[in-house]
Amino acid sequence: MTAVDDQPALDLQDERLLAPQTFGDSVRAAVRSVRDGDLGMLPVFGGIIVIWAVFQLLNRTFLSSTNLVNLSFDIVPVGFLALGIVCVLLVGQIDLSVGSVSGVSAAITAMVMVQYGQPTWLAILAAVAAGSVIGWVYGQGFNRFAVPSFVMTLAGLLAFLGVQLWLLRGQNAVNLPYDSNLVQFAQLWFVPAWLAYLFAVLAAAGVFAAGWIGARTRRQAGLSAAPMRLLVARSALILAGLVFAVYYLNRTRGVAWMFVLFVAVVLVMHYVLSRTKFGRSIYAVGGNPEAARRAGIDVKSIYTWVFVLCSTFAAIGGVLAAARLAAATQSTGTGDVNLNAIAAAVIGGTSLFGGRGSAFSALLGILVIQSISSGLTLLNLDSSYRFMVTGAVLVVAVALDSFARRSRQAHGRG
Repeated sequence: MTAVDDQPALDLQDERLLAPQTFGDSVRAAVRSVRDGDLGMLPVFGGIIVIWAVFQLLNRTFLSSTNLVNLSFDIVPVGFLALGIVCVLLVGQIDLSVGSVSGVSAAITAMVMVQYGQPTWLAILAAVAAGSVIGWVYGQGFNRFAVPSFVMTLAGLLAFLGVQLWLLRGQNAVNLPYDSNLVQFAQLWFVPAWLAYLFAVLAAAGVFAAGWIGARTRRQAGLSAAPMRLLVARSALILAGLVFAVYYLNRTRGVAWMFVLFVAVVLVMHYVLSRTKFGRSIYAVGGNPEAARRAGIDVKSIYTWVFVLCSTFAAIGGVLAAARLAAATQSTGTGDVNLNAIAAAVIGGTSLFGGRGSAFSALLGILVIQSISSGLTLLNLDSSYRFMVTGAVLVVAVALDSFARRSRQAHGRG
């Protein structure tokens, strides 16, 4: 047997020695990964802790259960927009029109429900379908006519704002029926306490099951895997945190169904992006489109699908924004909605360079954005401070992403 023949066995042996096998090995591997530039969600978690600590010191009501319940409502509409932005950023593209698309979907919802007197489900279906069609059009423009996504979606921002104003036909607002299920869902529906605790237990059990299955698969392949103690400790920590969160929110109104919907969609998208062939293809295209094409991935189809997903999530966000206000207005989706969605995705850890990020980036990023907004509102400060603080946080997030990217390249981690 030659040295070349021995190399695979040596590589496998090295992997077994270097990969984490005990709890201490896992901790050391995590520290080494951070030192090499793979920061993951660490910066955004640190940012949330700092922001919450500062605002709590300045105003004792910031971390009250009442304010946190309101915060859980407020993050959802723009959070869906941010989730769509995550999808397009993963392939190295951008969508500047998510705000306008959400405004159009809100207007469609109101017109179908109020002016045409159709059922709520039909109004929602029409709005979401419109968003999907818009995303498909973007995909065709990008793939067939090579229109840059920046230019194409900037045109969409202007065009669909015009469509929104045309649909409302000079009306400042179209009020949704307050007794409709859509409005009730976005304002008054809360999870029963027992069911909220059950969700917390199921979430922790799901984390443990996913980790255990992954570890078993690696062991069957002859590779090292995370130790059982680490899996149990991680799941126990998550369970304790979720149970406390449910208890604390239940001190007032409880856990909103709208927030549960958003978290559920984030979890589904996390599974899709991390566990399916489609998700791996998205990361591959974002990392290197030409290499992905040579590997047999239908790159054009991936681009089309991410644009469709982005606009569809924007439409859902618009529907929920209208439901939250019980009205579709000419200002729905305008102002800083667009920029907040993009900023949330980037602050949450999605790379502007493509190929890195996760669905949790949308959840954590919008939590940072809305925490800043909520804290400054409690301090009776105007929006100028919110723009400045959010801009500073965004610059720090992009700088960290750029630094981490250079550090990974220097350590050969891509």
